[in-house]
Amino acid sequence: MIDESTFRRVSDQALHALKQSLIEAEQDGGFETEDNNGVLNVLFEDGSFKFVFTPQTPVRQIWISARSSSFKLDWSEDQGDFTLPKTGETIKKLTERLLQEQLADSSIHLA
Repeated sequence: MIDESTFRRVSDQALHALKQSLIEAEQDGGFETEDNNGVLNVLFEDGSFKFVFTPQTPVRQIWISARSSSFKLDWSEDQGDFTLPKTGETIKKLTERLLQEQLADSSIHLA
């Protein structure tokens, strides 16, 4: 497990990079991105759903609440990113897939 200061640094970087990618993709999709004290929210225009991205320092994970599920991502030294252990998806790839599923739009891509 990585130490707390490293976790804080890499989770801040990962969430900042994800936020930038989401802001770029907002123009084409039906969602909006907000940052609220280190918690990243994706709000959908129809108001029925929201994705929440939260760093969990005690367990050194980023948790995503989306599509009635919770996803717990671990830091991967090999990939230099937070990944979902079950699938190996990075935080951006997982978020991209969840957005595509939520909006039924396979044209959504995160840079």
